Amino acid sequence: MPLFQYKAVTGKGNVRTGNLDASNIADLEQRLSRMGLDLVTCGIRNPKKPMLGVRKVKRIDLINFCFHMEQLLDAGVPLLEGMADLRDSLEHPRFQEVIANMINEVEGGKTLSAAMAEHPAVFDILFINLIIAGEATGELAKVFASLTKTIKWQDELAATTKKLLMFPAFVGTVVFAVTFFLMIYLVPQLVGFIKGMGGVLPLHTKALIATSNFCVNYWYVVLFLPLGLFFGVRVLAASSVKVRYTLDGWKLKFWMIGPVLKKILLSRFANFFSMMYAAGIPILHSLQIAEGIVGNLQIKEALQEVGEYIQAGGGIAAAFESSGLFPPLVVRMLRVGETTGALDHALLNVSYFYDRDIQDAIAKAQAMIEPIMTVFLGAILGWVMLSVLGPIYDTISKIKI
Repeated sequence: MPLFQYKAVTGKGNVRTGNLDASNIADLEQRLSRMGLDLVTCGIRNPKKPMLGVRKVKRIDLINFCFHMEQLLDAGVPLLEGMADLRDSLEHPRFQEVIANMINEVEGGKTLSAAMAEHPAVFDILFINLIIAGEATGELAKVFASLTKTIKWQDELAATTKKLLMFPAFVGTVVFAVTFFLMIYLVPQLVGFIKGMGGVLPLHTKALIATSNFCVNYWYVVLFLPLGLFFGVRVLAASSVKVRYTLDGWKLKFWMIGPVLKKILLSRFANFFSMMYAAGIPILHSLQIAEGIVGNLQIKEALQEVGEYIQAGGGIAAAFESSGLFPPLVVRMLRVGETTGALDHALLNVSYFYDRDIQDAIAKAQAMIEPIMTVFLGAILGWVMLSVLGPIYDTISKIKI
């Protein structure tokens, strides 16, 4: 089905532009008419041409969608009517087009999950599988309520992850900028004065002069080499599974930040796995879906081993214990949940346990990073001062009065 780029007008004469899937122009006119729009001009959009200026559907949009769908379905409003009401109330043009396409797909005989699967950029595999489970059990309202909570939690977790990574990145950039300024501007002005005083320069002063000369002569290397390495590693990781696997392992072991990232990934897994298990999705299928959303190849490999262990007849708690993913306290919670038949509640407790632990770990990491960066910057300044003032002091001390 081609994607049309259209220009249309509302009943009040306001111009609207956007993109909409349709079989042909007549189908496009019909779909726009259901949205209260009259077609003016249209054309098939080149699929290779990027959609510049199109707003991305963000988590907040999905949260509002799930909340409204939960409320409408819980109130007994038919699915198509609820989606039509939601489509008409949306202010996000791209999301409005997605909902309009979903309505047409459902009217054509597809299930809601199949209609969502046509838009993988908006609804991920976890979202679609939960909707499938809700359709099978007749509990779509509960599934949408669960998705609302989960996407909110996911948004908070993403903000927490950014908070962990942005702070040391910002402080490190400031320290690098100050050091670069000293080497490029301040030290060269002092070098001529130091050399003009005569005398033998100490080793640390020679090292400072050599470092400053390198920064002055090869400033482009100092500035662009880190960026080149960063993007080069990203390209390698995208093209080689082995490189990405190695990098994912380093991420989990990186000093201070690695353990926190591992807790964030395991918390994400526990939350999603709990939601899928509670929705009635089989354990092995839930594990397969979870493997694709953890975002780390080493943890994904460990989850695959867990799945193989369970498939061979082993217990869930024993499988996670053998993988070495979770600490003993978490394994014990899983064992209790498995024994009592309340594994979903046990997994929620695991997620809550990690959430609390993550907040404490981030606070401790930030408390340590700030003084470490301060000490490092102080050491650089001390090196510069010692290298400059040392020869001056030696010269003055040799003057005979």
